Amino acid sequence: MESSLPITRTKIVLIDGYTINPGDLSWNKLKALGDVDIHDYSTPKEIVTRAREAEIILVNKADIKEEILQQLPKLRCICVTATGYDNVNIVYAKSKNITVCNVSGYSTNAVAQHVFALLLELINQVGKHNESVQKGDWSRSRDFSYHLSPIIELSGKTMGIYGFGKIGQQVADIAMAFGMKILATHKHPKRDARAGVTFVSLEELFAQSDVITLHAPMSNENKAIVNKILLYKMKPSAFLINTARGGLIKEADLKEALENNMLAGAGLDVLSEEPPKDGNILIGVKHCTITPHNAWSALEARERLLEETVKNVAAFLHGEPRNVVNG
Repeated sequence: MESSLPITRTKIVLIDGYTINPGDLSWNKLKALGDVDIHDYSTPKEIVTRAREAEIILVNKADIKEEILQQLPKLRCICVTATGYDNVNIVYAKSKNITVCNVSGYSTNAVAQHVFALLLELINQVGKHNESVQKGDWSRSRDFSYHLSPIIELSGKTMGIYGFGKIGQQVADIAMAFGMKILATHKHPKRDARAGVTFVSLEELFAQSDVITLHAPMSNENKAIVNKILLYKMKPSAFLINTARGGLIKEADLKEALENNMLAGAGLDVLSEEPPKDGNILIGVKHCTITPHNAWSALEARERLLEETVKNVAAFLHGEPRNVVNG
């Protein structure tokens, strides 16, 4: 005789899914794992209401603080749909036996590609030249060719990489394909030594490089590490690229350096506050190109992110959690 008892399915709540999947990916594999509620966005109050019965929550950038965790009595696992997990109180979560998992490596290729998209825009100025042509400047020109500012070759220049993890290493590979020399600053130079890369001090990195690109995670130790002292060590012809965290740069000092022509330009995918609801002092500054923290978000990268997140959820349900950051 078959049981008439209802089959219970694990309650899974996705707190803020829009940035991962604005509609071009499928949630079906996630939905197959339990009773799944998907929300594009959630306020702190909505998180508590929506996830009160959840055993697993998925979160991208929403803050999961102690006071929220205190109101989620059934919660057993938090799957962060990102590499960084500083928006989750992992210490308190561990004290309550809540497993926290993340996803790393999914956006390595996309972010490294974006580094060079920013850099090439700064040195080739494709967008500005296209705008000039569209306005009729080429049609009115006496010459078959013109440029708005000197175009620079990357070959022979020095790329300085702060943080030499997976993304930093991928950036180095691409830079070498352009014919660039590579300097790097890293916590583990012996462990991650590789041909063509010279490890130097942070001061040497900023003084010797033609391009500085930031790839270190932010911590209390390196917050605002790129300040006036380092910026004024840079060559006036050098460029600064940041696709890591906005807080690595003291933005007032960068604005001053750009306005005083102490460096040639900056390409930023991240700011100290995101979104910059009240504006940002770097918006509108000359020679500063800013994109809206979308280096990570190539379609293929988001597909990998979703796939790995589903694997994290499935592994936890099978009693074998993976990618645990608070173990």
